[in-house]
Amino acid sequence: MPRYIALLRGVSPMNCKMPELKAAFENAGFSNVKTLLSSGNVAFDARSATESALERKAEAAMEQALGRSFYTIIRSQQHLKDMLEEDPYPGLGAPAAAKRVVSFLREAPASSAALPPPISGASVLGVRGREVFSCYLPSADGPVFMRLIEKTFGKDITTRTWDTVRKCAAA
Repeated sequence: MPRYIALLRGVSPMNCKMPELKAAFENAGFSNVKTLLSSGNVAFDARSATESALERKAEAAMEQALGRSFYTIIRSQQHLKDMLEEDPYPGLGAPAAAKRVVSFLREAPASSAALPPPISGASVLGVRGREVFSCYLPSADGPVFMRLIEKTFGKDITTRTWDTVRKCAAA
């Protein structure tokens, strides 16, 4: 069975208990379920299906088991491994000291979408398919990169650090 990673938007230890989230996915029929990092990452095995079908199934399972749902974006584990192997950051001009982040979208944006200019050390570097690659240098202005990303691509996204993507791909 293929392995998938569910990337949930807005999960924190304050609004979702990981054992309950794991149980919701198991009750939906997913197997080998593992939550990662208490921030809304769930690895699981499932029969081959479209990512959109798996997203709907996961959101319905959370609604039923938790009484609420988190916006869910699913990628195959292999997709994440391939993305890590390709490592687009050097080719996109990411500064060596910058923190790398990936925003995941359900649908690829229009190819005509203009990227915003850098601000306060944060840059949206490029888009490849349904992923937006950004980086930032920590500053007193806080998470400026999220404002840039959401202004350009909307709020129906979820963002992970490159290190978190690596951990999800290894799950």
